Amino acid sequence: MPNNMKKRLVPFGLYISYFLVGLFFIFPLIWVLSLSFKTSQELYNVPPNLIPDSLQFDNYKYVIENNDILIYLANSAQIVTLTVILTLIIALPAAFALSRYRFKLKGLVLLSIILTQMISAVVISIPLYRLFAQWGLINNFFMLIIVYVAVVLPFSTWFLKGYFDTIPKELDEAAIVDGCNRFQILTKVLLPSSMPGIVSVTLLVAVQSWSQFVIPFILLDMQSSYPVSVGIVNLQSTQQAVTTHYLAAGSILSILPVIILFVILQRFIVGALTSGAVKG
Repeated sequence: MPNNMKKRLVPFGLYISYFLVGLFFIFPLIWVLSLSFKTSQELYNVPPNLIPDSLQFDNYKYVIENNDILIYLANSAQIVTLTVILTLIIALPAAFALSRYRFKLKGLVLLSIILTQMISAVVISIPLYRLFAQWGLINNFFMLIIVYVAVVLPFSTWFLKGYFDTIPKELDEAAIVDGCNRFQILTKVLLPSSMPGIVSVTLLVAVQSWSQFVIPFILLDMQSSYPVSVGIVNLQSTQQAVTTHYLAAGSILSILPVIILFVILQRFIVGALTSGAVKG
């Protein structure tokens, strides 16, 4: 096969692969969006139709008026905001130390971070429940956020450490010559240069915290404290009525803030993946 033909086929094959992978992940979202605009009768159509006969915006009105989804969304927003803030407060200095300084057992610390990151929230949920029940911490909002922070902290620290590694240490040396201490090096040199990486971590932590289900489902039993990931379970079908279209509408409402956040911050993610700290 001629080289020119190979050069054309390889990008074409990559684009086809990207399209298929993207379709694999986006089709369920499109299907849920379709369900959210259907009537209960359309749910039983055979074969099922992707495009509803008419858009039933009343499904969304019903979910908002007959469910506490707005309260759930507010709870999730509060949890995510505090989780992101606490995670960055801990992860930024930790990543700075791991990136810039040598100390004993540094390799063991890095290994521990990787191993901790591999632990699933499902594994620790039952022991956490028993511990929280013994200490009377069930429905404790602050302790729930601490658990969220513990879950996302290893990944956040490792990600930021890797981004700090891309920033030349000569910038630190220049800052020291100018009279900066370690804290000032972090706040005045690394943080401004690492803003794309910090925003990327913020978004990833926010998405993971927003979609967390197992931990709040086990550690909360007051409906008024539920995040949206747990609260929309109340919209599931029962023996008395089929509410799949309402559940789909609630699901779309629950992921809409995350989609908006991603659209706003996507350029920072691209910057984190494609650029270093020093340009030009």
